Amino acid sequence: MTLRIGLIGCGNWGRYILRDLLSLGVAVDVVTRSAETRAQALAQGASIAVEQIDALGTAQAGYVVATPSSTHAGVVTALLATGRPIFVEKPLTTDVGSARRLVAAAPERIFVMDKWRYHSGVEALAAMARSGEFGEILGVRTYRLGWGHPHADADASWILMPHDLSIALEILGFLPAPRSAWSPFPGRAASDMIGVLADADGPKVTMEIATSQPISRRSVVVVGSRRSAQFGDSYDTRLTIVDGTPDGKYGAPYERTIGNDMPLLRELRVFVEHLRGGPPPRSSAAEGALIVERIAALRSMAGLTD
Repeated sequence: MTLRIGLIGCGNWGRYILRDLLSLGVAVDVVTRSAETRAQALAQGASIAVEQIDALGTAQAGYVVATPSSTHAGVVTALLATGRPIFVEKPLTTDVGSARRLVAAAPERIFVMDKWRYHSGVEALAAMARSGEFGEILGVRTYRLGWGHPHADADASWILMPHDLSIALEILGFLPAPRSAWSPFPGRAASDMIGVLADADGPKVTMEIATSQPISRRSVVVVGSRRSAQFGDSYDTRLTIVDGTPDGKYGAPYERTIGNDMPLLRELRVFVEHLRGGPPPRSSAAEGALIVERIAALRSMAGLTD
């Protein structure tokens, strides 16, 4: 029997989710309010396209939520009664209270689509961290810079920071406590922000996001006592690595090849296999809520209020 998945939302990003789910051989039932988008979903290969969740029926094995960020809490709550697994685009929600309520309601059935945890470069850096290649990890630095962002319902801190927090979580296995956040441009904290996470000891996580930069940059750097490594762009197929010496000198940079599989397809494949009895996706509801809590704390430190 063909596996059926409900896709809630099929806009600019949801259409790529639909494409990849269809490539995985599942039937996709779409919910979207726009008549034009419903027609496009059917033309793309959706089995059905309806306006409301109530019109879906009960044949779906699980659900993917790709609606605007500010609607995630309401949509996921509406799906809880189905008893089926739910894979919701990041962030889990845009406020701490609703994130915690969802964790309390269904901690084993809600997962977050943190696609960067499935990026080959992030996976390679995480493997290096676990193996001890870096020595003591001193810090993780991320840069997510570009011009503007297309999400009218939530500011850039909610759209961009979940990516970098999930990257740090994948590499380190935990997220340090928020320490400071500020904007290099007064009045633009929600769009241009630097955030720092650090415990009393251990690695420091420094994130820079911006929507004011004319050139896009998506970079991750791990700095260790013996070795540092980075990938400099989303589509890089190599890590750049530099080895250090006890006297503080560093050798010439060299490269290590990484895979180039598309992270979205990889995370959707994991969810599909989970619906068939396989292991769950990487980002649990609790981890999703932790990321929401970290963003809320950094926003407060930067002077932002919801």
